[in-house]
Amino acid sequence: MAKIALGSSQEAAQPDCIRALVVEFITTFLFVFAGVGSAMAADKLEAGALVGLVAVAVAHTLIVAVTISAGHISGGHLNPAVTLGLLIGGNITVVRSILYWIVQLLASTSACFLLHYITGGLVS
Repeated sequence: MAKIALGSSQEAAQPDCIRALVVEFITTFLFVFAGVGSAMAADKLEAGALVGLVAVAVAHTLIVAVTISAGHISGGHLNPAVTLGLLIGGNITVVRSILYWIVQLLASTSACFLLHYITGGLVS
């Protein structure tokens, strides 16, 4: 079993960590914005449920393919559960995983607020 490294508070100030956090914010924001936005659009379509499901799946697939290209900088987690798995596997430190979780939650919340603002709060 892999050992879980605690890390240090100095890790947050390292340029590679800051760059990874910025990339993680952008990729998570895009993932949630495209995924939730496509689900909201599919809900408004007059097509069948299968067409909406395919549209949402294709949107998620395309955005994951695009964001994985940036994965060499941050790891392309896009999801707190993935970060937890990497922490348990000993691939990242506890400090970095907490920073990733904060950034991922802020990015997904920001994407949802932007979608809410764009739709004028009409979607519930």
